[in-house]
Formats: sequence, C-alpha cells, structure tokens
Amino acid sequence: MVVMTSVTLSQFRSKQSDYIAAAQREPVEITSRGAGRRAVVVSPDFFDRAMEALEDQADLRAASEARREGGPYTSFDELMKELGL
Repeated sequence: MVVMTSVTLSQFRSKQSDYIAAAQREPVEITSRGAGRRAVVVSPDFFDRAMEALEDQADLRAASEARREGGPYTSFDELMKELGL
C-alpha cells in the first residue's frame, strides 16, 4: 500500500508549493467536503512508473489473449532472423 498525505482543498490552496514538494516523496490526496477525494498529486517519477506498469499490464493481457486465440507460432530464432537481429 502506498503511504499518502491527505489534505483538504483549502489546505492545498494555502500551501500549494509545500504540498507539491511533499508529492516528490509521497502522493498527496486532495479532498473536499461533499465531493470526497478530488485529486492526487504525485511526482513525475511516480507518474511515469505508474504509466509504465499499466502499459506492461496491457502488454501482458494482450500476449495472454494472443496465446488463447492460437494461430501460427514463430520461434524466437525465427523472429530474430525476420527482424534482422
């Protein structure tokens, strides 16, 4: 589980630069009355890693689906030769 600081929208507005700095260490959840969780501020590194993990999961699902569908099999050696590697 990811450790996360939680602040209200008014707290975030009053100390925006502090919370953006804090987001470099851990996600900062912004909440508001009536709407609950409004946003989460994360570092660019955290965002990039999260996006990469989501893309990896999509690739794994696509590969799994391709294996279930069957079709022609290409060995690693054949693929490398076809790609000129």
